[in-house]
Amino acid sequence: MNSRSSIFSLGLGLSIVMLTITSTSTRISSAAAVPSGFTDSVVASGLTNPTAMALAPDGRIFVCQQDGALRVIKNGALLPTPFLTVTVDSAGERGLLGIAFDPNFVSNQLVYVYYTATTPAIHNRISRFTASGDVALAGSETILMDLPNLSAATNHNGGALHFAPDGTLFVAVGENANSANSQTLSTRLGKILRITSTGAIPTDNPFFNQTTGDNRAIWALGVRNPFTFSFQEGTNRMFINDVGENTWEEINDGIAGSNYGWPTCEGFCNPPNSNFRDPIFAYANDASTCAITGGAFYNPQVNQFPANFVGSYFFADFCGGWIRRLDPANGNAVTDFATGISSPVDLKVSADGFLYYLARGAGSVGRIGFTTSGDNVAPTVSITSPANGAIIARKSNVTITANASDNVGVTRVEFFANGALQCTDTAAPYSCNWHVPAAMNKTYQLQARGFDLAGNVGTSTVQVTAR
Repeated sequence: MNSRSSIFSLGLGLSIVMLTITSTSTRISSAAAVPSGFTDSVVASGLTNPTAMALAPDGRIFVCQQDGALRVIKNGALLPTPFLTVTVDSAGERGLLGIAFDPNFVSNQLVYVYYTATTPAIHNRISRFTASGDVALAGSETILMDLPNLSAATNHNGGALHFAPDGTLFVAVGENANSANSQTLSTRLGKILRITSTGAIPTDNPFFNQTTGDNRAIWALGVRNPFTFSFQEGTNRMFINDVGENTWEEINDGIAGSNYGWPTCEGFCNPPNSNFRDPIFAYANDASTCAITGGAFYNPQVNQFPANFVGSYFFADFCGGWIRRLDPANGNAVTDFATGISSPVDLKVSADGFLYYLARGAGSVGRIGFTTSGDNVAPTVSITSPANGAIIARKSNVTITANASDNVGVTRVEFFANGALQCTDTAAPYSCNWHVPAAMNKTYQLQARGFDLAGNVGTSTVQVTAR
């Protein structure tokens, strides 16, 4: 038996503490601590034991409650009537655990959920419903897949649902506190599954020809309790957060056919084992941390955060009450981001660039944004090539390069020749290919202008002569 308490058992204990504190202090529902320039606010509260959330294309937030109610936050208010309520076993970590919107939700109104059904025996189920405004259409449930019956153990259910860029539905399933389940293809427990939006099994799944029946849905194995995972917008990249036992919390690169090693390995395999895929990052489980419970890539349609945050992966820890940032473009370096969150269980990035977090302990959804108000520090810009006073060949192609830095992040660098815009670069190292006109002995002023999120502009100018 696992020596660690279950995620939600810890959460219920924290909720009792929260009720005591709330009577004398507002600290639990107050804003989290975020870096300078960022803002944090409570979107809505009043949720009971929330487990997961999803952002609808129209701006509504759908939140799973462990008791089987799917709640809707609309225009900053928690609606009194649930979108739906399914009958669940909510013991331990069971209950309503996952939600996803169909990629064509605007036209088909389909909503997918993962919950612990009670009949004919206790098991986890993937179903879809049809929305009719802010509630589900009566009688619209379609069961896509029933998972194996559960043992008496009430933990390690997984439950996260997400659609991949190819339109298939990925499902994270825990091993039901039986580590042997993770290493066998004869059960879907302890696996990442891939099915279609109708519940069919794609024939290009990696183990399709090695298994039979619904086990052909297995896409990856060797996970313990993959409570959350996320796809990066605009790419096929997927990160899987696997909750560890006593030593390591993992972020794994989601790759078809991978075996992530549980229970042989927790964290990085030591000694290395070529049969298993090591995590890209793992952090130690200690007295202040207990479970990695949220993950989201920062690739919104509108970038609100500083430019160097784009492509980052945010993740949270349930007991640590923090959100950290992993930067894949910088060797998966990890830095602190937000603290003081009451038992975070899910993270989402909206199309307009906010980072939302679901705080189970506070029963609320919070939102982190970025403000440029008060920032009057211009970027520092320097043209590194060509040098000031350089002689260049007329009718040639010259690459202008520049360095640019800023306290909140450079959004773009524009390059000019004698006041005429030549090109714009949005990513370092900043450069522009300029075709030199044919005129002989002509002097040009080359200028690089760096912009930050507040609209502050820094410039660098050099003079060159074409011969």
